[in-house]
Formats: sequence, C-alpha cells, structure tokens
Amino acid sequence: MPVTIPLSSELEADCSNCFALCCNAFGFSRSADFPIDKPAGVPCPNLEPDHSCGIHRSLHARGFRGCAAFDCFGAGQAVSQRLFHGTEPDRDSQERRTMFAAFAVVRQLHEMLWHLAEARARTFDPDAARAALHLAELVARTASGTLDALVRTEVNALHARVALALRQVSEEVRAGYRADARATVPDAYPGADLAGRDLRAHSLCGADLRGACLIAADLRGSTLAGVDLLGADLRDARIEGADLSTALYVTQPQIAAARGSADTTLPHRLSPPAHWGS
Repeated sequence: MPVTIPLSSELEADCSNCFALCCNAFGFSRSADFPIDKPAGVPCPNLEPDHSCGIHRSLHARGFRGCAAFDCFGAGQAVSQRLFHGTEPDRDSQERRTMFAAFAVVRQLHEMLWHLAEARARTFDPDAARAALHLAELVARTASGTLDALVRTEVNALHARVALALRQVSEEVRAGYRADARATVPDAYPGADLAGRDLRAHSLCGADLRGACLIAADLRGSTLAGVDLLGADLRDARIEGADLSTALYVTQPQIAAARGSADTTLPHRLSPPAHWGS
C-alpha cells in the first residue's frame, strides 16, 4: 500500500493546531533547564486556556530553557488533528492518557523521518538511498496508523534499524574528509565526554561525535564539516561563529540549547533561535 512520506514542513511544530501536548504530557524537575517541578500529565502553570504559552516570548529568560529547546517534529498537530480530529479529550480521562502515549511515539517516529530525509539527501550510494527510503516509508506508515496501533508500536526496534542506516550514511560522508579528528582530539568518539573542553584548536572535520557530551564545550569559530552530531548534547556549547552547515544529523532542539550568534552557520533546514539575539 503506497504511503506518503511527510515533507520537511510537516515535521515542524504547528502549535496553533495542537492541544499543547508538550505542555501537558511530559513532566520535568527543577534544574538548570526548568525553574519548577511539573508532573507528567499535568498542565504547565504557564499554559493559557487557548493552549498558548503565557511566557512564550521570555521562556529562556525565565529559566524554562528546556521548553525553549523542545521540538515535537510536528507530532503535536498530527496527534491533535489526525488522531483526535481537533477535539481534545476530557482531562483525567483514559482517552487523554492514551493521547499522551501516542504523542510520545509519534514524536520519535517523526524525528526518525527527519534524520532519514537527511540521510537520503547526503548519500551518493544508490543502495543506501533506497534503504533509507524504504525505512522512511515504513516509519511513515507506522506514524499514520491508528491510535491503538501507535501505542503498541515497538519503537526501539525501529530505532535500531534507523540507527544502522544513519550510521552507514555517516561513515560514507565522513570518509570524504581527510582530517583525522582522533589525531588532534584523541577522545573524539561516539559518546565521548567533552563537556567544558576548549576544542577551538582542534580539527573536528569528519569526527564521529554521536551521543557525545558537548555541554559548555567551546567550539567558537570551528568548522564542523561532516561531523556526526546525532544525539550529541549541545547544551550551552559555544558555537558562536562556528560552521555547522554540513554537520550531520543536527536538530533544532540541539541548536536551541547551544549558545550561538548571528555568524553561526547552520544547516539549511534549521533556524537560529530567538534567544540568540538576547
């Protein structure tokens, strides 16, 4: 059965067509990213009756950095409008809890689609492109399933298949860069702890930093060509003047959590967050 893979624009949040699911479904604890505790399933105290955020323009300044960096990849409107036809379930109902569960699944599926679209665009290998396309069709078909099917989805199994496809394309792309990042940063590897490190003097082109901890790392003015940043933690990373235009698998939440500037160069699908100018 043919399936339509969502366009990039459909993988972007449209809060005007969402029941503010991110402000209801997920919980958070007081931390550097949140100034208060909020249990999962409980509306945020800043949420307005029309589902808008009462402090949206000042989230970062008020300490809600986690909210400012969050992105649902279009899952909010998909669940609110397609699965619930624009009618919000009653509070404290089982239907509402099921909606939250579906939202968590669809968000993960949409993020996979976001990365698979990049893999298809970046690879020069027709076989890799076909594999990414077939996976994208499978994920899109899953995301367009019924409510019951979605909440039963084995997300981890899909994650593993997608991760393998993304890794294969990453290896191909990174092989095109001759700079050996490990020669200048010996511990630049997937999952590396580079928190707070000054990396400005090092060549990182083609490095594999999937899942790396780059919290508060100094990358100002660095060229991150071909660097795999899938799942890397960029909170407070200094990327002012850095060139991330050809970095792999970067997402809007990662960029929103980092510290950039007007001269930070981003991949074409991403935008500088408003708080960079503050």
